[in-house]
Amino acid sequence: MPAEPAPFNLTHHFLIAMPGLEDESFSRSVVYVCEHNERGALGLIINKPSTLSLQSLLEKISLPMGRKDLREDLVLRGGPVQTDRGFVLHEPIVIEGAKDDESAYASTLNVKGGLEMTTSKDVLEAIAHGAGPRRILVTLGYASWGEGQLESELVENSWLTVDADPQVIFDTPVEERYNRALGLLGLQPWMLSPEAGRA
Repeated sequence: MPAEPAPFNLTHHFLIAMPGLEDESFSRSVVYVCEHNERGALGLIINKPSTLSLQSLLEKISLPMGRKDLREDLVLRGGPVQTDRGFVLHEPIVIEGAKDDESAYASTLNVKGGLEMTTSKDVLEAIAHGAGPRRILVTLGYASWGEGQLESELVENSWLTVDADPQVIFDTPVEERYNRALGLLGLQPWMLSPEAGRA
């Protein structure tokens, strides 16, 4: 009897919105998928800036800005769910003697493939004191899909998928991330038809 095909897993991938996806939150968006399993998917939009700077966010929670390199960074609109809550996507911090899946911060999701997503205030406190992860992205809100929902949207040609590249997240200006993510597939925006039809 043939083996059941393994369910595909888009953890540590980018979802790139097709031109036909006109939802206000997701139009021209690039989503970094932090978790994808049989219960659904969770991700952060990495290319929709808010008007709030990271420094202003820290001031709102009575923390100083201890990192000059992050002072001008804008907080991003990570998705339409829990938009009053902060999510920090960052490179892992190696702790001497820690287990492989142990993080430096509480409430951290270790994303298979390399990055971590933290929801606890301690990562922001570390930044306030001049420490914390070297490269970070902070969002308010996140994107989520229920069981089978993302798979349905993929069948409807709403999204392109590609392995995530941390350089697009951390080293590419926000306004260039959509084009850079498409470039990982060898595509440019003009090559995509706004009609999400089927061949």
